[in-house]
Amino acid sequence: MGILEFRQVEKMAGNQVVFPRFDLSVKPGAVTAVQCEHEAGVQLIGMVTGMAPASHGEVRFAGEPVGRHFRNLASRVGVMLLDDALYDRLTPAEQIRLFRNLHGAGSPVEDLLRRLGLEECGRTRISKLTYSEKRRVQLARALIHQPELVVLQEPEQNLDVESRIILQRVLSEFTAGGGAVLMTTSNLENAVTLGDTVYRLNAGGLKLFELAEEPVSEEKTEPIHEDDIPVPQLQFNKIPAKVHDKLILFDPTEIVFVESVEGLSQLHVQGETFPCAIKMADLETRLQPFGFFRCHRSYIVNLQRVREVITWTRNSYSLILEDPNKSTVPLSRGKYAELKTFLGI
Repeated sequence: MGILEFRQVEKMAGNQVVFPRFDLSVKPGAVTAVQCEHEAGVQLIGMVTGMAPASHGEVRFAGEPVGRHFRNLASRVGVMLLDDALYDRLTPAEQIRLFRNLHGAGSPVEDLLRRLGLEECGRTRISKLTYSEKRRVQLARALIHQPELVVLQEPEQNLDVESRIILQRVLSEFTAGGGAVLMTTSNLENAVTLGDTVYRLNAGGLKLFELAEEPVSEEKTEPIHEDDIPVPQLQFNKIPAKVHDKLILFDPTEIVFVESVEGLSQLHVQGETFPCAIKMADLETRLQPFGFFRCHRSYIVNLQRVREVITWTRNSYSLILEDPNKSTVPLSRGKYAELKTFLGI
């Protein structure tokens, strides 16, 4: 059982389903990341803070329903929203000390400033700080009272490199001490980078992403003979893509198209791009049973996502795809007739 539980929650906006019913458990000692559209993230966090009640189901913190009782739980939860306001006339030290006093207890202010790389600007007015420094102040404010749960909205959006490194380190320290983190982000790469468990939430529901640490090669101390190794007959349909030190395992049907860029395969999924170590020829073989078509030497397209075939000239064709970017990919002249045969037209 997690410290934060979503039980059959659903959100409607008028007659529109923001997201259908789902269950989610946020456990101590880990970062749970939910990749979703901005509005869905706002509603999800609103359910936790009691600002946006669920259309169905309930959210429980430490076994107790949140509902309108979030104020009673606020001392145990830290929140960092994308549009959080800060007191511009205060310094980071004054801002953090103010919230520490409001809670009546918490971490030493100077220690928290040091951990978040804010020592040098600790006595500079917040109005003079960079955007990334302000976001670190917001994070410090969410952590100052030593909460059990931290809720983050788009924590890496527009951050500089230094702040990203600090954010990852601080969250790692927080979860290592038993804290739980729920974050929402519209960027899948950010979700994978920070999350120990990653979900995608949309109108189709909540789906868990399969992640795997990149394997580390080790030297063999003894030779292993091929005849000694049993060869299992396995069929593995997932397509791996690498993000930093993690691998995402995509279902083929999630992929809109594959592009070869300077010899490297790139998977295009929901408007984002992920590098894949598998060569285009091998991807073509693996994806063909799922309705993919090699429309160009540099492109493999999911025919289920093709919306239009456009003829520019007698010998020039393009495919318009259904994805957030309304992507256009070329269709080779030699492949046009093959595509017509494939589609039965």
